[in-house]
Amino acid sequence: MFMERLDKILSSQGVGSRKEAGILIRRGLVHVNGILATRPETKTDPERDQITIEGKPLRFQRHVYLMMNKPAGVVSASRDSREKTVVDLVPPVLSRRDLFPAGRLDRDTTGLLILTDDGELAHRMLSPKKHVYKLYEASVDGPVGAEEIEKFAAGVALEDGTVCLPAGLTVVKQGTAWETLVEIREGKFHQVKKMFLAVGRRVLRLKRVRIGGLELDKTLKEGECRELTKEELALIFQGENRRFCEKKNSNGQI
Repeated sequence: MFMERLDKILSSQGVGSRKEAGILIRRGLVHVNGILATRPETKTDPERDQITIEGKPLRFQRHVYLMMNKPAGVVSASRDSREKTVVDLVPPVLSRRDLFPAGRLDRDTTGLLILTDDGELAHRMLSPKKHVYKLYEASVDGPVGAEEIEKFAAGVALEDGTVCLPAGLTVVKQGTAWETLVEIREGKFHQVKKMFLAVGRRVLRLKRVRIGGLELDKTLKEGECRELTKEELALIFQGENRRFCEKKNSNGQI
């Protein structure tokens, strides 16, 4: 049994601030197990008790987990005084007071981003020790061959001397811009871009398409998000200790 203040429960579910939740309670609009609640400090178990607001059941969730197809031009942050953030894009029905992006994508990088209010899950997903690999589509401005692939696999040394963990690099398409797939289990600042710069290439476009075993929903338009199912949430960690680059052939192609 997990007892909490009623106003805190309502606020945690996006009903409003604690003050606004208290007003709803004092106005006689909230019932617990069919009994009128009159005090914001009333303790209740949100996972066992039935809470209604103006007759509508409260669908309590301890945490929320969202998949977003991040667009370019927004920052991966909970709030920013100057720029639009990914949290600003979340519709009110899915929003939570403590929502944050689990990991960051650069301002101009697009694709799969997880937003949650569950700090424990975010830590598990982002820790290099957990071996949750992230897969990116990267368009670069020059040829990618065996030399670059071997450097990524060995662990690229960045210009500042930082040595990255081994990463997978696969050629998908050759042309004016070379289309590649990059798989890493770290999240250093601008890491994929810096890795390519270290081997003499510049990233023209970058999109994250998978975290662990969870792939970006192709039906999500850029800027849209939706809740993850329990099965999808588990997929994030099904990718532990499994690397995309182990599926390529000897030429580094799929």
